[in-house]
Amino acid sequence: MTKHLRETVMKYVFMLAATASILAVLLICVFLFWNGIPVMAEIGVFRFLLGRVWAPGDIPALFGILPMILGSIYVTAGAIIVGVPVGVLTAIFMAKFCPPVLYGFLKPATQLLAGIPSIVYGFFGLIVVVPFVRDVFGEQFGGNGQSIFTASLLLGIMILPTIIGVSEAAIRAVPESYYEGSVALGASHERSVFFVVVPAAGSGIMTSVILGIGRAIGETMAVILVAGNQTRMPTGLFRGVRTLTANIVMEMGYAAELHREALIATGVVLFVFILMINLLFNLIKGRKKY
Repeated sequence: MTKHLRETVMKYVFMLAATASILAVLLICVFLFWNGIPVMAEIGVFRFLLGRVWAPGDIPALFGILPMILGSIYVTAGAIIVGVPVGVLTAIFMAKFCPPVLYGFLKPATQLLAGIPSIVYGFFGLIVVVPFVRDVFGEQFGGNGQSIFTASLLLGIMILPTIIGVSEAAIRAVPESYYEGSVALGASHERSVFFVVVPAAGSGIMTSVILGIGRAIGETMAVILVAGNQTRMPTGLFRGVRTLTANIVMEMGYAAELHREALIATGVVLFVFILMINLLFNLIKGRKKY
């Protein structure tokens, strides 16, 4: 086989792989929207999205997912508040400040966090974090420890490996000449890192945040164990909620007919949320380039 023929074959192999990825996304979109949109129309779009009561067993059945939408937003926002600052600062430390000896322990530790199954995080949260939150905040704010705060704290820990890994790679990808030029102009090491290198790596850091948000908003098993799973409007940081993903997982096993279709429509809402988040961050990244 000649070199030209090998290159041609590999080009079509790569094209086929890329096409398969695009086709998978399209098939998921078609399945969700084909099954979800008619159900929203049957229930009523505003009654479905803005309804405050989820009671599929009542007569007539009520399918309002506003409590789950707000629960997902609050838990994800809390995870961002916890995970993004810690993750980005850890990545900066590992890339520009960490001694080599410490880096040899810190890097594998962050990679190990990424390999821990979600259910193990959930057990850790249920056995350790929930009692801690209940004992520290229970008397003052009420609740049994299963709350928005607990779920946000646990999800913030879970998204750390993604944010740290991608952010560190982005920081290390910045040409060394940026740092050297800043130091040559009289800036300190810290100032050069935070005001020259980190802004130059902003696109990669933003990507890590997007991936972290996707992990947080799509997490299910850990959230089921620590969030309380109460289908009601959020009433406080230390009160239980149910997220969109938890609602689907907990009820899909026995759901039928309109109930099952409403859960698929819930998946459509979740999918649209993720698309909107990605679009928003891409617009922000595009503006920063100019």
